[in-house]
Amino acid sequence: MSIGSTEFTQLHDPNVISFASDNYSGIHPEVLTALAAANGGHQVAYGEDVYTTSLRAEMGKLFGKEVDVFPVFNGTGANVVALQSLLPRWGAVVCASTAHINMDENGAPERVGGMKLLSVPTPNGKLTPELIDKEAWGFGDEHRAQPLAVSITQTTELGTCYTPEEVRAICDHAHSLGMKVHMDGARLANAAAYLGVPVREFTSDAGVDVLSFGGTKNGIIFGEAIVALNPEATDGLIYLRKLNMQLSSKMRFISAQLLALLEGDLWLRSAGHANAMAAKLRAAVEGLPQVQCTQATEANGVFAILPEGVAERLRTKFRFYDWDEAAREVRWMCSFDTTEEDVDAFVAALKAELS
Repeated sequence: MSIGSTEFTQLHDPNVISFASDNYSGIHPEVLTALAAANGGHQVAYGEDVYTTSLRAEMGKLFGKEVDVFPVFNGTGANVVALQSLLPRWGAVVCASTAHINMDENGAPERVGGMKLLSVPTPNGKLTPELIDKEAWGFGDEHRAQPLAVSITQTTELGTCYTPEEVRAICDHAHSLGMKVHMDGARLANAAAYLGVPVREFTSDAGVDVLSFGGTKNGIIFGEAIVALNPEATDGLIYLRKLNMQLSSKMRFISAQLLALLEGDLWLRSAGHANAMAAKLRAAVEGLPQVQCTQATEANGVFAILPEGVAERLRTKFRFYDWDEAAREVRWMCSFDTTEEDVDAFVAALKAELS
């Protein structure tokens, strides 16, 4: 059967780049190629396709053990469904106050997921066993939502990265209290690229029970995967995914994208490049006397405080977000497609506004 093609009008300027979010970037060409290869003909719907089957096998190799894999549409869905699978109705989750589940998911974990979030302030976005203990109490008290899970973000919303030893210490402590551990891995690839160790060292080997494996911020159109690293710690994922409207009928197209990321370590190459561009940006701005960098640059983000009015003027040329508007702290994010020329142009524009 021959299907005709039509011209499509491009509505945006592909030469415009920003430092606002790695969600702004397009699709990696290798992912587009994979999508085209996965198209055509019929495959069984709802995950019984050959691409989803292959994804399970590849994830097993990546994490060094047999795992359950559940592709979903987005990161919020992955986090909500994964956490639901760890908890009874009376369960609560200890997380950093800056965690995406606490700050940027519009209450979905609590309103849709039906769980209580117990947030803890942290200086760098990272939890520790001692910080977890600030909310891990009241076990058996019927008046308190029971703290039965810990959620950590890798990398954190502040661009910092947990070491394998730090993750292991959290998991050991949480498990000793009867709690389970979820990792929000929206930028998992950036952490792996920064740490330079196999991803299993700070996930499955360290004791993480369930993981949200990110793809959207690393070059795919849409899609993440819930990876049950310890299937015995989760319950009902196969039902919860559908209940939460995260079951894709044409799942092969989510799975094919994630497979493309894993093939030839594209996920690490792309994240490593984004990290390198952030490091280049950090090196260029931290020597400027009017710019104060506020967090370690361990992934693809740079956080800085600018003089009054500079951010507003600079945003007429490059889009980026405020992190703490009252403190004049901003966040600059790099992506798989950020170039050295992009960074140079941004730094030149910043210097012009500072002068």
